Amino acid sequence: MKTNLQRKWLEFDSSIFYEKLAKWILSILILVILSGMLGGVVITMFHLRLLFSLDIEHALRVIIIDALTILALLEIFKTTMAYFSEGRIKVTYIIDTVIVVMLTEIMACWFKEFDLYKLGTIAVLVLVLCVMRVFSVKYSPGIKHP
Repeated sequence: MKTNLQRKWLEFDSSIFYEKLAKWILSILILVILSGMLGGVVITMFHLRLLFSLDIEHALRVIIIDALTILALLEIFKTTMAYFSEGRIKVTYIIDTVIVVMLTEIMACWFKEFDLYKLGTIAVLVLVLCVMRVFSVKYSPGIKHP
């Protein structure tokens, strides 16, 4: 006669265990992302005081980069939530995240003394990502193609 432990081991399904573990880890990740977004908003609000102490151009530069970074976190949050709802990661969300991060980098280069080569490289990368995004939407696995 098999013991209860042996029966449980024979009934063990590693894929179900993996799914539950992945969802548990992603739940923690969601809390970390939301905490990061909240912290980013608080820091951005503190940076509003720079409007009164620094020149307007420098203060707005800091606030814009803070806001774009928070939007990048929002895209990462959307990617994580898409995994919960669909069980897979949407490529479009990842591409959107990288585009937002690259646009943040372009804005940071724009406001600093920038290397034209670096700015051009990032601009070409954003253009390629935009083309990839169009193709990922057009040829999405969820859409039936004739």
